[in-house]
Amino acid sequence: MASPVSARSALMESFRNGNRDKQWTLQDIFGHIVEFSGDQNGSRLIQQQLEVANEEDRQRVFDEIVPEKTDQLVQDVFGNYVIQKFFELGSPSQKDFLSQALETNVIKYSLQIYACRVVQKAFEYMPEEQQDRLISTIEENFLLCVKDEHGNHVIQKLVETMLPERLTFLQFISNNICEVATNSNGCRVLQKCLMKLSNQHSRPLLDAIHRQANTLMRDQYGNYVMQFILQHGQEQDRALAIGRVRGSLVRLSKNQYASHVCEKAIVHSAPEVRHILLEELANPRPGENPILVMIKDDYANYVLQKALTESEGEQKEVLYQRVKTALIPLRRMTTSYNKQLIKSQSIKTYIFIHHIDSWT
Repeated sequence: MASPVSARSALMESFRNGNRDKQWTLQDIFGHIVEFSGDQNGSRLIQQQLEVANEEDRQRVFDEIVPEKTDQLVQDVFGNYVIQKFFELGSPSQKDFLSQALETNVIKYSLQIYACRVVQKAFEYMPEEQQDRLISTIEENFLLCVKDEHGNHVIQKLVETMLPERLTFLQFISNNICEVATNSNGCRVLQKCLMKLSNQHSRPLLDAIHRQANTLMRDQYGNYVMQFILQHGQEQDRALAIGRVRGSLVRLSKNQYASHVCEKAIVHSAPEVRHILLEELANPRPGENPILVMIKDDYANYVLQKALTESEGEQKEVLYQRVKTALIPLRRMTTSYNKQLIKSQSIKTYIFIHHIDSWT
């Protein structure tokens, strides 16, 4: 919510256009605190002055805002910073009053672009009892908040700052893992949980993710959660995620989103596990030509590049030879294969850089 458009007072006009050398203080703007809070430079002035003000002057500022203008400034592009400053510097009674105002409107504010910042700041200074009440309210509206472009940041803040035992919504995430992980904002919250929580507290989330891995790796946003586990997870969780790819590398590589998971699985596997994973390409079943399939596919093409880069020893030699063998007939095809040839150009580049040899 931007500051309401209204006629500026003469004092505001003087502040905006007057003598820049004047040292403005709170004493100069009493009676106009709300107006100045809604102005970019006015808000900055109030914030700076609050840091050095005495208790009496802070109270005068507070009294001009509370209670009538609290809601307005909490949601204001510049005014929200003044409210945040009171959570930092205000007296216990001032913080308590603002906390109660937030408690009444925590969902509304969590979903608002500027007010969500106030909610995040407030959690740093609220007593635990009030924090728990707000967390309970958020839990009751969890999906609404976690899927929201602003509300998800409030939940991330809770994960970052609260003791895990107090995050009562973690069980809800575990029970609704697909709905959270397959949302553009929910997947960010889930990754934050995996990043910040101990193994003890993240284990139910990880178990739920592994149960739904086949669905998540094919999803536009769920694949990021699987990639996160492969890149940052503990060995046992990486092994479980890689196990979902093993034996299905070619099939999954052809999926737009799962292909990214396949690349991460190849890169972050232990050498012996990677060797097993890539045997699907190096030693396919009779009658199958996975290399040719991957060369022609928009997404699998990149997974094949990663396989060539990360493979080692004899297996690398086998893969390069299979790629080269597959490319030669494609180069002799009619123009209907031009598109595939273009896509395979990156493969040929790898051949020339890493495995210089004759193409005939």
